[in-house]
Amino acid sequence: MTTTFLVTGGTGRLGSLVVDRLRQAGHDVRVTSRRSGPGLRTVDWKTGVGLVAALDGVEVVVHTATSHRNVDMERALAEAAADADVSHLLFISVVGIDRIPIKYYRLQVAAERIIEQSGVPYTIQRATQFHDYVRSVFDSLARLPVMLVPDVSFQSVDHADVAERLAALALAPPAGRVADMGGPEIMKATDMARMYLRSTGRHRAVVPFRAPGRAFGGLRAGYHLAPEHADGRITFADYLAARSDDQGAPDRSRS
Repeated sequence: MTTTFLVTGGTGRLGSLVVDRLRQAGHDVRVTSRRSGPGLRTVDWKTGVGLVAALDGVEVVVHTATSHRNVDMERALAEAAADADVSHLLFISVVGIDRIPIKYYRLQVAAERIIEQSGVPYTIQRATQFHDYVRSVFDSLARLPVMLVPDVSFQSVDHADVAERLAALALAPPAGRVADMGGPEIMKATDMARMYLRSTGRHRAVVPFRAPGRAFGGLRAGYHLAPEHADGRITFADYLAARSDDQGAPDRSRS
């Protein structure tokens, strides 16, 4: 039986993988976008223009789009989904957001509450940080001759593993807040930084640092980890190797 899905953020890294999996399973999948084109539904999230039309006939919404500014998008989506009698609203969130006082995490907590109170049957999946995020941090830190790396651990997960989980949840009945999802291994950030340097052919001294405050304390305590749910299969090393294969020889111009 074919189901009609709407995937927000469906042109992004995670969303596009979810779209591919649902379409491969034979379902009708629409994607919200600022642009127009085949399979796309143009939505202006600031005004809400196009959202009602995008939801017309949709049974399941997979919300992978995100904002670092506010929760206006979640509020508009939840209200429109309720009006459209959507039967399932699936939201991807982040492990530890209610225990680590970071602005983006506070927004994610607020977004979860909106989803929960929308009246639409929902599923919320929290996941640990993506490999891409950890790499982007190292990209910034490696600009200096010495890499000052936070003295914390990460349990990063690959977009492909999370997309597979989201597609499975989207095809299942609403389940509320489900078990967290983490990457396959917990590693010290300093060890991950050295792996990153080797994969990019750079040479930097890696020096751990600690910072004051509750946010860093929460990271030190591991509130952003899911040790009992190491469900991902693609390790950080696998991810780095795949990037190296895709990009060819490492760039040593700034090494």
